[in-house]
Amino acid sequence: MVDRDANARSLIYTKLSQSREELRSILDPPPGEYGGSGTAPGNGHGGFPRSRTMQMLLSGRGLGTLGALAGGLLIARPALALRLLRFVPASAVAKMLMAKAVGMLKSKSGEP
Repeated sequence: MVDRDANARSLIYTKLSQSREELRSILDPPPGEYGGSGTAPGNGHGGFPRSRTMQMLLSGRGLGTLGALAGGLLIARPALALRLLRFVPASAVAKMLMAKAVGMLKSKSGEP
C-alpha cells in the first residue's frame, strides 16, 4: 500500500515538474529577444524595470493606454481620480518626464 502511494506521488511530482517546465517555456521570452541583456530595448535605466509587466506599461503603447485610462477616469469620476493622484510620487514622475523630454530634445537636435 505504501509503495503504491509512493509511486503515485512520484508520478504526480514528475507531471508537475513537466507542466512547470512547459509553463516556463511558454511564459519566458526567448533568450535573444532583448539583445540577451534581459532589458527592454531603449531602456537606459540600467535594467529598470526588470518585470515584463512594467516594461510593457512603460513602453510607448503602454503609456498611451495608461493615459487613456487616466483620462477616462478623470472624466467619469474626477473625485476618485484626484484621490488616486495623491498616491503617485510626484518627484519620481517629474524626473521620468524630464528625462523623456531631454531624450526627445537630444534626438531631435541630432537630426539634419
